[in-house]
Amino acid sequence: MKTHTSVFAGAAAGVFAVGAVTGWIAPAVLRSAHADAVMGAPAASASTPTPPAAVPLGTAPNYRAIVAQNRGAVVGITTAGEMKVAQSFGGNSFDDNGGDNPLSQFFRIIPSPQGRVPMHAQGSGFIVSADGIVLTNAHVVDGAKEVTVKLIDHREFKAKVLGTDKTSDIAVLKIDAHALPVVRIGNSDQLGVGDYVLAIGAPFGLEETATAGIVSATARSLPGDAAVPFIQTDAAVNPGNSGGPLFDATGAVVGINSQIYTNSGGYQGVSFAVPINLAEKVERQIVATGKVEHGRLGVEVQNVDQRLAQSFHLSTPAGALVAKVESNSAASRAGLMAGDVILKYNGAPIADAGQLSAQVSGDAPGAKATLEVMRNGKLMTIGATVGSASAATVAANDEAAPEATHLGMTLRPLTQAERDQTGVPGGLVVEGATGRAAEAGIRQGDVVLAVDGTPVQSVEQLRRLVHEHDSQVALLIQRGDSRIFVPVGVG
Repeated sequence: MKTHTSVFAGAAAGVFAVGAVTGWIAPAVLRSAHADAVMGAPAASASTPTPPAAVPLGTAPNYRAIVAQNRGAVVGITTAGEMKVAQSFGGNSFDDNGGDNPLSQFFRIIPSPQGRVPMHAQGSGFIVSADGIVLTNAHVVDGAKEVTVKLIDHREFKAKVLGTDKTSDIAVLKIDAHALPVVRIGNSDQLGVGDYVLAIGAPFGLEETATAGIVSATARSLPGDAAVPFIQTDAAVNPGNSGGPLFDATGAVVGINSQIYTNSGGYQGVSFAVPINLAEKVERQIVATGKVEHGRLGVEVQNVDQRLAQSFHLSTPAGALVAKVESNSAASRAGLMAGDVILKYNGAPIADAGQLSAQVSGDAPGAKATLEVMRNGKLMTIGATVGSASAATVAANDEAAPEATHLGMTLRPLTQAERDQTGVPGGLVVEGATGRAAEAGIRQGDVVLAVDGTPVQSVEQLRRLVHEHDSQVALLIQRGDSRIFVPVGVG
């Protein structure tokens, strides 16, 4: 799986730029299960899989049969390339405890005089067409000059990388072979929590290893991967499993093992797989054009908790709350506004911000979308034409002494210089925060942009808007480059 360290998504406070994560989240460690070693590879066999009978509810699957039917289509992938060394000095380029580089737990790296070192890495993959199309993770082949695919019968083939998509972490390879065994593709949309799953790959270089578990969660959003609605499982996945298949109880592939949550570098019961339905979309685009395009609305959204639901007149805490709309974006052209809560996307209910991000990213640029939105307590339908994730834009706008509010904030309007520098058309700078505002997490330097979606330009206007509420008010706060609605108790 990926050999990078990132932050595991915390709960509701995360801000998602559709589709990318941008926000304040709780810390933990995510790693890929991609083993970096010069060892051999995983598995593949010689019989075309036959679909097993459907597994009755409550009956354990026949894992032995699933492995026998699919082992021939699971392959090992080894890569060779070079890695640039940041600085050249004697000894290890990263400390023995891992330093800042995730590869250091698998290698001891000695800088060469040229400042580059050879890199050998290992992962897994699986054959999806008899003429040699192989799926794996993009990070398995990232930066590789040479990719080798090894079958279970010990044949090895130099692979051509037809294309990669870092957004979904999918790569499509082609080997010059025919009449190969293939996996059967399932439907990841039908997975539910508690369903049986089986992973096959080469953890730590141990070829043809099978591990089983259940689906722990679906549509899980991770930081930096908001475009992917990950399948979370407790099947043991470790470095080297990257790119390998995740099977359901009938022996059909429903995911591609991609990342693990870990504090130790190894398995801790939380693994993540890219849904096969998404992987197939990516594969089709790569085979047809050699590249992948993802959709984009141009909004930052956040999850809705109970207090925000109360502020925005929602019966339940669900949907994606729009915190920011970029100018010249698909969202701005459609008329979306900060403070809107997107409840459905093309008829599909949106439970949280990550789900919206994944839905939009899965659409092609130019696709038509219908959004059901709650605005100022009223349901409305908005039509949009999805933009392209390859193009991003930014938006662009009283000077007075600080004034206090009964929420515990001391505020002043943005100066003209501050508006020019930040590109924010207006708002109130927090000079100090105490009481309810401080308890809600507002701090000095934050900029209050809106109250329940209504833009504010003066302290007096903010007071009037707050006075209309008797329990909760949702303040749109800009902190750095991120925006988020913060619920604050009024009285």
